[in-house]
Amino acid sequence: MDLRFSPEEEAFREKVRAWVREKLPQDIREKVDRGFELSCDDLRRWMKILSAEGWIATNWDKKDGGPGFTAGQKYLFEDELFLGGAPRTIHFGTRMVGPVLLAFGTEEQKRKYIPKILTSEEIWSQGYSEPGSGSDLASLKLSAVRDGDHYVVNGTKIWSSHAHCADRMFALTRTSTTGKKQEGITCLLIDLKAPGVTIRPIITIDGRHVFNQEFFDDVRVPVEDRVGEEGEGWRIAKYLLGHERSNASWISITKRTLVKTKEIAAEERVSGGRLIDDEVFRHKIADCEQELQTLELTALRTLSAAAADKPMDLGQAGLIKLRTAEVIKRVNELSMEAGAYYAQPFEPQAIRGGWNEEPVGPDYLFRMAPDYFEARAMSIAGGSNEIQKNIIAKGVLGL
Repeated sequence: MDLRFSPEEEAFREKVRAWVREKLPQDIREKVDRGFELSCDDLRRWMKILSAEGWIATNWDKKDGGPGFTAGQKYLFEDELFLGGAPRTIHFGTRMVGPVLLAFGTEEQKRKYIPKILTSEEIWSQGYSEPGSGSDLASLKLSAVRDGDHYVVNGTKIWSSHAHCADRMFALTRTSTTGKKQEGITCLLIDLKAPGVTIRPIITIDGRHVFNQEFFDDVRVPVEDRVGEEGEGWRIAKYLLGHERSNASWISITKRTLVKTKEIAAEERVSGGRLIDDEVFRHKIADCEQELQTLELTALRTLSAAAADKPMDLGQAGLIKLRTAEVIKRVNELSMEAGAYYAQPFEPQAIRGGWNEEPVGPDYLFRMAPDYFEARAMSIAGGSNEIQKNIIAKGVLGL
């Protein structure tokens, strides 16, 4: 299998690189580079720039409103995007709910929601995890009781990324308590501005506001906003998890972190000398580079074997997700080591750009501790490492 990019693909890479340099707003680039938290307005503004170019839903076929990228172009696009300093978008609309509506939605649902996903007019959040129901997703309890032409939803969701920025949520709900747990789950599309919805922030140890907990108190959801039939939610959830766990964007983001770490290590230190001249540290960099290259090749092999936007085998997706989480942690640990004592303390206020004190040390050190803490959580996000290993054992090894 030839994994080299063609001359046409390399020309596409150059096109994307030039576009990012021109179109990415400087204030957003600087926030990403310094580790400041982006506001909901920042994220929406960047998403609308991508939408205007037709590049917000790169995993969609052209007939569905996507750019019709090949597998190689999809990978190169994200690589240049993140190496160029762009932030991750709130991708639940394009990566998850959009593909599931294209696969399972009614024509009315497609007409109602797909155009607003493609223009970034509406932002979506994911409602899967609940208190006590994370890795064991089938144990969820958020209830949806049929009442005429509506479902009445009660309960809570937690660890919902960017729900405070979102307009809508696709949520797994409990519509039946009889039979197998998986058979009583139904997928609903919920308006987060509806009466009875309360969104509370969760500020994580890295000081950032990404996660939220949502409370639903007699929230009425029209039956027409049910995806698939009642009880089909588990099948839809498995389809979606393949998209979530196969997302390779973190590889490119981690490559940029490693590049920055090498730049820091090459600087002259206050105490004299350069960290890059230390043989042990050079070996650590080489180890991380090898792991990243191996992970990238694995992702490329998966892309080359998959048709555009077809569901990925959960064992393969789990393998990429597992190794990505491990490599992200190693690279950010190395980044902290390069920052030395400057990188250890951090002030959570500072990452929101509202800190008035002069930073101690270079600006780039500002982000090291928050990024390090965020990297630790990657072993849980999107399904814990332990769960991924079980999936790999069952699906790949046949155990």
